[in-house]
Amino acid sequence: MSLRFQIEATSGAARAGRLITPHGEVQTPVFMPVGTLGSVKGVPQEILEELGVEILLGNTYHLYLRPGIEQVRRLGGLHRFMSWDRAILTDSGGFQVFSLSELRKLTEEGVTFRSHLDGSTQFLSPEAATEAQIGLGADIIMAFDECTEYPAEPSRVRSSMELTLRWAERSKKYFEEHKHEVPWSRGHVGTAAPSCPGAHRRRDASTTETELRSAGRARRPAPTCSDHTQTLFGIVQGGMDFGLRKESAERTIEIGFPGYAIGGLSVGEPRKLTREIVEATIQHLPAETLGRRGMVCCLRLKEKFLSSRHATLETEAHSIRTAAAVFVPGTRELIFGISMHLTKYWLRF
Repeated sequence: MSLRFQIEATSGAARAGRLITPHGEVQTPVFMPVGTLGSVKGVPQEILEELGVEILLGNTYHLYLRPGIEQVRRLGGLHRFMSWDRAILTDSGGFQVFSLSELRKLTEEGVTFRSHLDGSTQFLSPEAATEAQIGLGADIIMAFDECTEYPAEPSRVRSSMELTLRWAERSKKYFEEHKHEVPWSRGHVGTAAPSCPGAHRRRDASTTETELRSAGRARRPAPTCSDHTQTLFGIVQGGMDFGLRKESAERTIEIGFPGYAIGGLSVGEPRKLTREIVEATIQHLPAETLGRRGMVCCLRLKEKFLSSRHATLETEAHSIRTAAAVFVPGTRELIFGISMHLTKYWLRF
């Protein structure tokens, strides 16, 4: 297996661990900036590296339309396209296609939609989405799923869940047949490739968890192994129905994936319901696997929240929008970037 997840500490339902991918080690829980088109908007790459970002998210739908999967593949995959030697995760494009409700047609085979860029007709299926993600070469990729709208009738939610399960089987089948086509080259450099000669390194006994998780802590480069492949995650759907969420989780686990994502959230439902669905669904997922998707990640700071993507810090009196932010574990402090410079501000609560 090209991905390993090691739980290092737990506290109730919370846990801290290490996710080891072909392009680096990611310490969880993690702040994962969104690099929709291969870059994080408004944040230069050197700032991401200085902040110690360990994993980025790329969007298959947008990269599929522009610059195109084949262009990225010819350049050696998304890592070389971005000149990013750390871990990358790509979504399947299902959520973005869902957002094009007025421009798409859904069938058993897949989704026909019109590009939001030029109106051209495009098609994505489980096989096409998986092929695209193999071409992009992210470390972690997602099975193609249908994101159920909210609100939805019970029959519609079940139908959507069943379709996602059938698509999950097709995604896995295509991945197993083509996973060695990932465009990684022997000369590419990652930051902690597992099982490569010299890649493993023991922690110094004096190195603390806080130091390891501090912003800017970089991993020592190590070669990416050419015999490693990507890791495909399954996605749990089921709308806002707790029973269907349980059924979807159990049946997705039966198909068999190294990790599982929770999809179909942040589609207009109340935030309280989002948290309830996540907390209920987690109970049905294997404890030793990794994966959370489809929700705005937030850290509770008393009555304050830090939300990802555009990093909005909300206090009782103010809402501060920033380009990127990192929470320093073991403290009550945030480091966040302003404008195009690595300006650091320390906020104490």
